[in-house]
Amino acid sequence: MIRFFLAVLLTATSFAPAAFARSVTQDELNEKLIIFANVLEKIRTSYVEDVTETDVIENAINGMLTSLDPHSSYLKEDDFKDLQQTTRGEFGGLGIEVTMENGLVKVVSPIEDTPAAAAGIQSGDLIIKLDNKDVQGMTLKDAVDKMRGKPGSTIKLIILRESEKRTFPVSIKRAIIQVKPVKSKLLGEGLAVLRIASFNDYTDEALQAHMAKLEEENKGPLEGLIVDLR
Repeated sequence: MIRFFLAVLLTATSFAPAAFARSVTQDELNEKLIIFANVLEKIRTSYVEDVTETDVIENAINGMLTSLDPHSSYLKEDDFKDLQQTTRGEFGGLGIEVTMENGLVKVVSPIEDTPAAAAGIQSGDLIIKLDNKDVQGMTLKDAVDKMRGKPGSTIKLIILRESEKRTFPVSIKRAIIQVKPVKSKLLGEGLAVLRIASFNDYTDEALQAHMAKLEEENKGPLEGLIVDLR
């Protein structure tokens, strides 16, 4: 495994861009890669706890990228798929904004015109089970991944509604959820606020639609616009 990995690294360096090649000679780069492979081999054979080579290599790659600037990082396959889903602006799911509270998934709000809203899910509801599996012990990402899925498939939730002091089951059929990236409000004559919650395939179109709506409500061009990017 180590020899194969080193061979791949050494081969890859022959394709290095000219700017990178000027700062480090090929021999120097090969020497550093051999050191890396030796360290990896030492970890594999001598580290006190069991570790997987894949995790060590991925963490090393991530460390290499994060050392460049605060915005560069390495995405694993699942994380990259999540990013693609986010930038597409739609996914198969229930249509709820959620957070984590005391180990349970708390509904921040159901999204309008989605299966969750139609099923009567309310802000403040706590999800304690997903398909008969306890949410306690899951990460928020684990729970969100479980709620997402193929449109038309069904998931069973056990809801704790503290305001009514009761728990109850609800089965919800997943659908295509389109994330609304832009919200807006006319604050007064000539002044409006525009919130861009995310950048996805629909942001540009939504931005133009909201600007047109604001100018229509204002009965003319705006004099001031607050853009909220939080």
